[in-house]
Amino acid sequence: MPASATNALRVAVLADSDTRWKWGALTAKRTVSAEEGETDIRLDGYLLRGRATPTARQLQEVGVHADSLREVTAVEFLRAMGEESYDVLVLALVGGGVQAMLHGLRHVWVDRAERPVVVTGYVGVVYEKLADGLLLRHGADLVLANSRQDADRFRAVYEGVGADASSVTEVALPFLGGAPYTGEPDPAAEQGGRPYTVVFAAQPSVPASRKDRTYLLDRLIRHARKHPEREVLLKLRSKPGEHTTHIEELPYQKLVQKADPPPNFRLVYGHMGEVLDRTDLLVTVSSTAALEALHRRIPTVVLTDLGVREMLGNHHFVGSGLLASWDQLDAGHRPVPDEGWVARQGVAPAGTPAGAGSYATAFDTARERITELLERPGGLPPLAPYYTPETAPGYLPGILARHHLGPDGAPLPGAPSADKEPGAVRQIVRRAARGAYRHGVQRVAPVIRRMGEL
Repeated sequence: MPASATNALRVAVLADSDTRWKWGALTAKRTVSAEEGETDIRLDGYLLRGRATPTARQLQEVGVHADSLREVTAVEFLRAMGEESYDVLVLALVGGGVQAMLHGLRHVWVDRAERPVVVTGYVGVVYEKLADGLLLRHGADLVLANSRQDADRFRAVYEGVGADASSVTEVALPFLGGAPYTGEPDPAAEQGGRPYTVVFAAQPSVPASRKDRTYLLDRLIRHARKHPEREVLLKLRSKPGEHTTHIEELPYQKLVQKADPPPNFRLVYGHMGEVLDRTDLLVTVSSTAALEALHRRIPTVVLTDLGVREMLGNHHFVGSGLLASWDQLDAGHRPVPDEGWVARQGVAPAGTPAGAGSYATAFDTARERITELLERPGGLPPLAPYYTPETAPGYLPGILARHHLGPDGAPLPGAPSADKEPGAVRQIVRRAARGAYRHGVQRVAPVIRRMGEL
């Protein structure tokens, strides 16, 4: 009997980074319940072991809590899915991880009459590897698109290769919200009022080069010196040694050590929503934070200093009205967002039209589809990804092997935890090995890559 036959809906989220855990958990809650507290939900979190597995600090900063949360390998997760009964499963992973889990789950559930509704999607703006990422996600019951524009693009890709596009479901970014912007602080207010605040939302891998990152840091510091009455904040995603969705080889924390910032310049961490609560101008290259700020009607700028290029992701904002350079900002220019472009991105304050409705109703269609699938007589059919050993024999096996799965989705011989839980000694050895692996990925490999560029 499925869990939905009882009082509580059981939802599982598998994530491979802090950002994807945030997206996955919030998506689960928004697609299961129309209003917080309306439906009794049990949320179990699984963190896929790898280079970007979030630390306790990162999880605390994300601020999304689960009834249970544990770190697993791919095989451990699949074993749990064979033993546990869930109503909804959200795969918040990179495309290759989603594809591997779809095949692994198909194998695990081969003899099961009932299975969960499988949901996947993207954390933010989709500006690269559109076809590759989408086809790796094909096979889930719902492939979520964060805007009307993305939904149209997703369907075009699936239909263009002859794949079923009915899984594409338009929603919105699940972490939009917060109080609308009320305007700049009054400079004539009594002493103790907050200063005008400029926030630069940094990204781990955009831009990638030392030259470009040093340039952006220098311009931010110059802006702080030019406006000593302002508070200028560099919002960082992670601390040195931590990793997020993308590898950060040159943390701004290290670059700023060689600079001489003024007193009104600070590095800040924490929840982006809390930082936006005191933001008067959000500046970024292409961070999803731009959409969060736009949703609250906070003045937002997407920088053109390094060009408008696909590799930077700021090409996504062509037509938005937000593109500007630091020279223009220093001179007082404030871009005005194009309302038509904003609406196509599924971004708008509650009650303001955005696409077919408002943000408050953005998840209604997904919620209805999940309900229909849960009530489907006889349960759901087996998962059917576009990629199979027949359609992609030179591509799929390598994707599956990276997660210790064979071409049929079954664990390969010798796969970690394929048979039983490791003993105490083996656990200690595994933790040490995992620590060495992370050190190699996060510290040694970047150094080797930089040496190769000399």
